[in-house]
Amino acid sequence: MTVGQFLLVAVLAVPALGAVAVAAVPRDRAARLVGTIAAALTVPLAALLATGDRTWTAYTATAPAIRPWHRLDLQWVPGLDLRLHLGVDGISWPLVVLTALLTALCCGYTLWRVPPGGSGRALVALLLVVEVGILGTFLALDLVLFFLFFEVVLLPMYAIIVGWGGSTGRDGRPARDAARAAARKFALYTLFGSVLLLVGVYAVVSAAGTADLIVLTGGSELTRGTQLAAFVLLGLAFAVKSPLWPLHSWLPDAHTQAPTVGSVVLAGVLLKMGTYGLIRVAVGVAPEGARWAAPVLGALAVAAILVGSLVCLAQTELKRLIAYSSVGHMGFVLLGVATLTATGIQGALIGNVAHGVITGLLFFLAGAIKDRTGTGSLAELSGLRETAPRLAGLLAFAAIASLGLPGLAGFWGEALAVIAAVQVGGAYWTTLAVLAAVGGALTAAYLLRLLRRVTHGRPGPAVGSVTPVLSGAELTAWAPLVVLTLAIGLAPTLVLGVAGEPVAALVEVLR
Repeated sequence: MTVGQFLLVAVLAVPALGAVAVAAVPRDRAARLVGTIAAALTVPLAALLATGDRTWTAYTATAPAIRPWHRLDLQWVPGLDLRLHLGVDGISWPLVVLTALLTALCCGYTLWRVPPGGSGRALVALLLVVEVGILGTFLALDLVLFFLFFEVVLLPMYAIIVGWGGSTGRDGRPARDAARAAARKFALYTLFGSVLLLVGVYAVVSAAGTADLIVLTGGSELTRGTQLAAFVLLGLAFAVKSPLWPLHSWLPDAHTQAPTVGSVVLAGVLLKMGTYGLIRVAVGVAPEGARWAAPVLGALAVAAILVGSLVCLAQTELKRLIAYSSVGHMGFVLLGVATLTATGIQGALIGNVAHGVITGLLFFLAGAIKDRTGTGSLAELSGLRETAPRLAGLLAFAAIASLGLPGLAGFWGEALAVIAAVQVGGAYWTTLAVLAAVGGALTAAYLLRLLRRVTHGRPGPAVGSVTPVLSGAELTAWAPLVVLTLAIGLAPTLVLGVAGEPVAALVEVLR
């Protein structure tokens, strides 16, 4: 086994063994510490996947479209020809690192604060199981294995929302009924997407005779009719998970009712399973279907940008506003994918990573504000900068990054998506680019409105007694996200540089 293959196994094994160890440790705080150590160890293992002897990195016209840096391919169920086929390249690696980092920050956060409603040990164990499912989704190079990892996430995330979710009032007690309703909605939508994904996977594997994504990418094994049908099924399944408008209605409720760490994982990385699947599986396996559906995808993307922004302008609850903002940001990701150009797909990839970092920070901050004030109502949070200036300053930083200020991470994904639409040319795509740019302006409007409502004005009763001190847990969880927001904004090559070769190979098979 090579070093790269060892790292592929270790990235999945460490959090999985960590979850088992957490369940076995009887003392709650000790179990949370064990889980945090396992999550923290996964971060350098994920980062090291970019090092070592990379294979298949040089692009040639005859090479496969997917050329992983490291690859492990073992027999799993010989009778069904199922394989444990894992690999990582420049498209998946940034998302693997992001998943490992956000999970580690969330587990570490539970050392100081556990949401009311259940044991911290169970919460950390569930977070580690969710991490295994998400990492496996990004690393799987077998379509059946991809589906299995994709489904691992559903039940533990449902349990996190039900067990520790609910809007917590000033008495510190969460309202569970709303959390249960949000969790059921999340589960039903996700199950609907799972059925579509299963049918799509069956259609592709049965028609091609293989589940190997390296072989399937480019669509050479499938007829045009099969590709069209497969793209519709797979595209709808990933649209539910992302979620993309108009299949997004589960998102605001789930985000609002989930505990802080649940919202961070949900927005930061779980949504990326859908957009990653759209690029890696739907577009890669069915390029004919992608070309056929591209104009419709572009229109839906712009609709998501505009609708998400307009709804945010009407929101009066902090976490709900941040949740709806994800609809608009995922719209920019979809617009980049819909162009089927290198610029657009690069924009989608960096937009994915930037959204995970910035929205993760926003949900951490929203959770801190609600914990201190007992409310998320914008009308009751005015004057935060007077009582907690550091917290208000961090919220302003995250909001400005989210609206796409140049020099911060949120800028590149939106800019590249709009530029790619202009580069495609023609009246249709130019119109979409203009409307997306208008949506970007609306994004700035609702986030600046958020800051005016929360940080300015006279301090209301809810914020009048807020402690201005930031705890060590909060600083530890937030600092890496602040640094990454600056680093990706000033040096986008951190993401674009590693994704260049695999994106070029993918675009080649789309021609």
